[in-house]
Amino acid sequence: MKVMERSYVKDVKKEGPVLVKGWVHDTRELGKIRFLLLRDMTDIIQITGVKGKIKDDLFKAMSQSRENVISVEGKVQKSDRAPGGFEIIPDKIEVLAEAEQPLPIDVSDFSKTELPKRLDYRFLDTRRRDINSIFRIRSSIYKHLVDFFYNEKFTIVNNPKITTIGLESGADSFVVNYFKNKAVLAQSPQFYKQMFVMGGFERVMEMGTVFRAEKSHTVRHLTEFTGVDFEMGFIKDENDVMDVIENMMKYVIEKVKDDRKDELELLKVKLKVPKKIPRIPMGDLKKVLEKKGKKLGKDDDLDAESEKMLGEYILEKYGEEFVFVTNYPWKVRPFYHMKPDNDPNGTRSFDLLWNGVEIATGAQREHRLDILKKQAKDKGLKVPKIYEDIFKYGAIPHGGVGFGLDRITQRMLNLDNTREAVLLPRDPERLTP
Repeated sequence: MKVMERSYVKDVKKEGPVLVKGWVHDTRELGKIRFLLLRDMTDIIQITGVKGKIKDDLFKAMSQSRENVISVEGKVQKSDRAPGGFEIIPDKIEVLAEAEQPLPIDVSDFSKTELPKRLDYRFLDTRRRDINSIFRIRSSIYKHLVDFFYNEKFTIVNNPKITTIGLESGADSFVVNYFKNKAVLAQSPQFYKQMFVMGGFERVMEMGTVFRAEKSHTVRHLTEFTGVDFEMGFIKDENDVMDVIENMMKYVIEKVKDDRKDELELLKVKLKVPKKIPRIPMGDLKKVLEKKGKKLGKDDDLDAESEKMLGEYILEKYGEEFVFVTNYPWKVRPFYHMKPDNDPNGTRSFDLLWNGVEIATGAQREHRLDILKKQAKDKGLKVPKIYEDIFKYGAIPHGGVGFGLDRITQRMLNLDNTREAVLLPRDPERLTP
């Protein structure tokens, strides 16, 4: 006897025999009719049993606890009232695993469980269709980022996360025991990106874990996140880097719109592909903010309120959700950012804001070792020898950027908290599960 192969719910589109497996999403009873909703990784389908028309043991088996794992064999028939337009009349129901009751969190479509408790039981939380959709979309973002950079002739690299060098100004390191030595968890792949641009690859890209030992308690910051970093050589200036970023965002948003229609619809998200991202010097935007009642000093960075106000301004004036804020003050940028020839207090750097939140920081880097040393000295720093060496043997003009995949996902889906875009987030208090 031939064993029936399992079908995914989303593929059940015609009448006939079928085998489906999944979790019990919900049950309800209406007189002599019982309904059981079965959910798998693709969708939900209705199992319908009428007392007297199916065996008594089958009718009894349709009373299942939520999240029990079951296997159902039966016949598919059309039904205008069932989700997806089809239902299954069962011939056999097998319980593969029972879920202990009560469940520790509410996994219904209308869950009111708070985020901290949901994170404690994230493996249950991700069974909810809306939460599951977030991470399917994040998976698509990841894939399309890789595809984009591969097609743009970037070499995709993987750099060490246990290191001895930290370059990100203002970011504390996690110190770890490394046999008889002390090491730090990488704050950024910045040093390694530059190393291998100089190493002959010219264009490198990495997606990997980044660690920041900052006691930040905001909806935007994490102690561990997934960085999207690229570096490219033989650039004219920082605009070459912004050109790649703009094309990247257009490509990724277009692709996600195409292959995650159902998830975006479920989350009620309508994605807008940028036409042309404005590039505006910070000095000009500070004047805009001042007219709106927000005054910042010449060397001040943008705070969260400023970014939000600028997001609203750019959407109103340009009809775009994105803006490149350029020429950040030298005072708030790292020593390795290049200065414009005509502005010793500025930098050839930028931030990319999406709907009023910064998602990326980039710049043209200073590749001339004598100037790099002077800039480090001006910041009260000394260029580490390991970093200095890569500029001694033929350093090319270059620049790059660092994104956070978590924050890209958050902004794309309008999530209130970056933790919603991370399966198992890490912050100053959360180290488990």
